[in-house]
Amino acid sequence: MVRASQATTFSTSAYFDDRGAHGTAQPITERVNPHSRPIVSYFFPKGVGEHHYGERHPMKPHRLTLTNALVMGYGLDKQIHHIYNPRPATQAELEMYHDHDYIDFLSRVTPNNQNEMRHLIDTFNCVEDCPIFSEMYDFCRMYAGASLAGARKLTSGACDTAINWSGGLHHAKRGEASGFCYVNDIVLAILELLRYHPRVLYIDIDIHHGDGVELTFYHSNRVMTVSFHKYTGDFFPGTGKLDDNGSSLGKHFCLNVPLQDGIDDDMYLTIFKTVIEDTVTAFRPTSIVLQCGADSLGCDRLGAFNLSIAAHGECVNFVRKFNVPLLVLGGGGYTIKNVSRCWTYETAVLVGAAIPDELPATVYDPFFRDSQWKLHPPLTGRVENQNSPASLQRITISIRNKLRYLQGAPSVAMQEIPPDLEGWLADEERKPDEIDDERGTAFAGERRSDRTMARNEFFDGDNDVDQDEGPISTGVKRTVSSRRPRAPGKRGRGKGRGRPSTGAKEDGDETEEPPAAPASRS
Repeated sequence: MVRASQATTFSTSAYFDDRGAHGTAQPITERVNPHSRPIVSYFFPKGVGEHHYGERHPMKPHRLTLTNALVMGYGLDKQIHHIYNPRPATQAELEMYHDHDYIDFLSRVTPNNQNEMRHLIDTFNCVEDCPIFSEMYDFCRMYAGASLAGARKLTSGACDTAINWSGGLHHAKRGEASGFCYVNDIVLAILELLRYHPRVLYIDIDIHHGDGVELTFYHSNRVMTVSFHKYTGDFFPGTGKLDDNGSSLGKHFCLNVPLQDGIDDDMYLTIFKTVIEDTVTAFRPTSIVLQCGADSLGCDRLGAFNLSIAAHGECVNFVRKFNVPLLVLGGGGYTIKNVSRCWTYETAVLVGAAIPDELPATVYDPFFRDSQWKLHPPLTGRVENQNSPASLQRITISIRNKLRYLQGAPSVAMQEIPPDLEGWLADEERKPDEIDDERGTAFAGERRSDRTMARNEFFDGDNDVDQDEGPISTGVKRTVSSRRPRAPGKRGRGKGRGRPSTGAKEDGDETEEPPAAPASRS
């Protein structure tokens, strides 16, 4: 017997919203040609969107769940060559950049014992913007592992574009958290790319300056960092002046494009395309890492720009057309319904698929009811544009003058390939994922979860039943090298504070393998 008060339950309510006259996008059913180029790999750690910073915290990992639901709802999974559920990063992998004491702290601290570890919490800046929450370390390992897996796929040539929307946390320093970021997955991915690529270009279109990545490679001429961000001096993190352009070997390999509130699509795209085209021409990167922070969109909780989703996506499309191995990461973005729409649209751009303005039917339809279930809602014109054509021209001229000092792209001398993690993982219990790592970086330790057929029509490998007889010899001798400690970065102001009134509303052993092959000259 059902009581009258129980007659209507959640299970009897409509599964999807009734959109009435508003249409619903039908999913793509045609599968991608296995031999089509470019090859796109999509990394989504299962459960990464289930973590929670806190009730009033602006960072919402749930935006990743929404993004993935829209990607699948549009049928873009059929246009993606490979979809992976990557394994979490190991402690040794995280310590390729971060200090051991800091990573050890992250692995041990919990909401239950944080009172006993208060002195370490203050030391490592895990306060206010970077709170201690349940399974925080697992969350960090998930998004960092996905970025590392994407970098390995690119270095092995297994794909041309790797997408990890859970990554892009660019504020974390070597020995402390900062700006909602605990582990800097971008630095870890770039270090992995540098094992095989002589030059890596890092592009950041988050509204906040990518200070953690810039600080790491400030003295390097193998990584050029270009950041487009809001800069007023008191807007978090307070860095990223036009005059900050690197030091020592890295002099002129660090470019900052400081912008003011309210910049619109036309102005942003003009300066973005001009700066990036000149930078690619001068630096000639062999791989690109693109951080697509969506807090540069209009109507963001912590942002103050007037960018539309289409303009944000055009930046991604412009970088894609250089046909350079590309790692695409997420980043900021605090109006989660707009973030999920933006990254879904950019996924379509990267796979070369056209999707309609109507959103597909998903269980998250109520999130998009106020915008009538549209992919491109109006987001522009909410903040007065304080940028002028003259100010942007001065920035462009200054950056072009800096690029003249490069005098050609830097080269890398012949040297032994840097060590991978085989030596550090030797004492750990071997799991199937780690065994895959030993067989080659192309496996990247993750398990395939895509539904596309293997591209094996022209397969040539150890398991090829039609291969020619004869020995196959591959492998290099790898030696574990020591790492020099680095000083931790300076602590910045809170990411959610210091907003100007003009902005939007702020809510030692050696492993022997077959004889080494000489490395090629880059």
